[in-house]
Amino acid sequence: MFKALVMDKGEDGVARAGLRDLTEADLPAGDVTVAVEFSTVNYKDGLCLSGNGGGLVRTYPHVPGIDFAGTVTASDDPRYAAGDKVVLTGWRVGEVHWGGYAQMARVKADWLVPLPAGLSTKQAMAVGTAGLTAMLAVMALEDHGLRPGAGPVLVTGAAGGVGSVAVALLAALGHEVAGVTGRPEQADYLTGLGAARIVARADLAETVKRPLEAETWAGCVDAVGGAMLARVLGQMKYGASVAAVGLAGGAGLPATVIPFLLRGVNLLGIDSVMQPYAARLRAWDRIARDLPLDKLDAMVQMATLADLPDLGAAILQGAVKGRVVVDVNG
Repeated sequence: MFKALVMDKGEDGVARAGLRDLTEADLPAGDVTVAVEFSTVNYKDGLCLSGNGGGLVRTYPHVPGIDFAGTVTASDDPRYAAGDKVVLTGWRVGEVHWGGYAQMARVKADWLVPLPAGLSTKQAMAVGTAGLTAMLAVMALEDHGLRPGAGPVLVTGAAGGVGSVAVALLAALGHEVAGVTGRPEQADYLTGLGAARIVARADLAETVKRPLEAETWAGCVDAVGGAMLARVLGQMKYGASVAAVGLAGGAGLPATVIPFLLRGVNLLGIDSVMQPYAARLRAWDRIARDLPLDKLDAMVQMATLADLPDLGAAILQGAVKGRVVVDVNG
C-alpha cells in the first residue's frame, strides 16, 4: 500500500482531491516503477488540481503531479535498474498520465532522465519543470548570442518558479539581472538571488502607442506574456532575444512586427514538455554545473501531499514565491 493524492469527480461533476491508499496494481502501464521521494508544484499542477482539471486532465480518477524524482524499484527497460535515481518532468505526466503526487509511480522509460550528478532528488525537484524551463530559456538566449556584459537581462514574473531560477542562473553566469515583480515585498528575496535591479510590474504592464522605445534590454526571460511581453519587445536592444516561457498575464500579444523588422529582435518559444532526451540531458547538466545550490535552497518551501490542494489554488493566484518541494513521504 502507498499514499497518493487522487482526484475524482463527484456527482456534481467537480473534481476534488483527497488522500487515498493504493497498491501497485492500481498504477497505469509503463516500463519503469519508481518509489517517488519528492515532487513539486508548478502552474500546470495548479490547473490540474482545480475543479475542472484546468482542461488538462482527461480521465478520472487521476493522480496529478507533473514532476517527480525518486528511486527505480522495477524496470522492464535495460536503461534503468532497481536502485537507479531518476527524474521525470513533462511528457504530459500528471495531466493525461498519472503523475508524481504519490509514493509510487509507473511511467515509460523514455520519459525519464538519470538524476544529474551533484544533485539530490530533493534538489532536482526544487528545480523541477520550472527550473528546467528557465535553463532552456537561458540556453536559447545564449544560442542567439547573449553574453555577459552585453547589457541588463530582464526577467518578468521574477518571484515565481521559472523567474526565480532564471534570476539565479543569469546572475551566476555574470549577467546584470533586472527582475520584474508586482510584489514589492519580494525585492529582498530577488536581490538575494542575484537581481541587480527591481522593476515594478506597473512600469511594464501597459501597452504604448510607440512600437519602439529606448533600447534597454540585452535579453529577456518572459513568464508573463500579454501586454507586458508586447511592451518589452519594443525595449529590446538591436538583435536581442526574448525567451517566452509563460502566459501569466494572458495569451494575447498586442504587439506589432516593428521590433522584428527594424531591430532584428527574436522571440523564442520555450517548451519543456516534449523536449528530446539529448536536450534534457544538456539542460540538466548545465543546471547541475551553473545553478548555485545555496540560491536554490533559498527559493524552497517544503510541503506534503495534504498541502497540495491549497498550494494549487495559491499558485494560480500568483501567491507562491519561488519553488515548492513536496515530500510525498512526509
